[in-house]
Amino acid sequence: MKIETRGASATTARQENLTITGVEASHTMANTDAGRMERYREKITNVGDKYEIDPALIAGIISRESRAGNTIRDNNGWGDQTRNAWGLMQVDVNPNRGNNTPRGGWDSEEHLCQATEILAQFINTIRGKFPTWSAEQQLKGAIAAYNVGDQRVYSYSNVDEYTTGGDYSNDVVARAQWYKRVRNF
Repeated sequence: MKIETRGASATTARQENLTITGVEASHTMANTDAGRMERYREKITNVGDKYEIDPALIAGIISRESRAGNTIRDNNGWGDQTRNAWGLMQVDVNPNRGNNTPRGGWDSEEHLCQATEILAQFINTIRGKFPTWSAEQQLKGAIAAYNVGDQRVYSYSNVDEYTTGGDYSNDVVARAQWYKRVRNF
């Protein structure tokens, strides 16, 4: 996965009580989640193969969204008290945003398929919206769109402007690179 990345912002790193930022912080968080991520390796690999999405990218999103299930296991898969997002990859169920209906168990392969289908749709949408971007830029734009929707992605230089923490795609890419290089996803 050869995509340029700045990694996690100070805002994201602070949520984990880290004093470091950037790629180092993203790698630290991915490493913290690595043991839990192994529980899902087979499912992640199956889904990645099915949708032709790098399993390391799926792992990067799972790490960012739910800390490999750590932040949602006590809430039956819900990421917050308002029940806006659900599952390892935090599929948006809010009727004013993603309006998706959860499929499968919160840590099931069916859930990972649903979330990866959503990501694949954003990849196609961003390709059409920004045909002059490189494939790597389009993928990074799609990752940002997975967080905020494609209408809030309008330029590559500001791809994370509206994402959570102002770093979503950069952080996910850095975590994915770590999972690819260190954990062989």
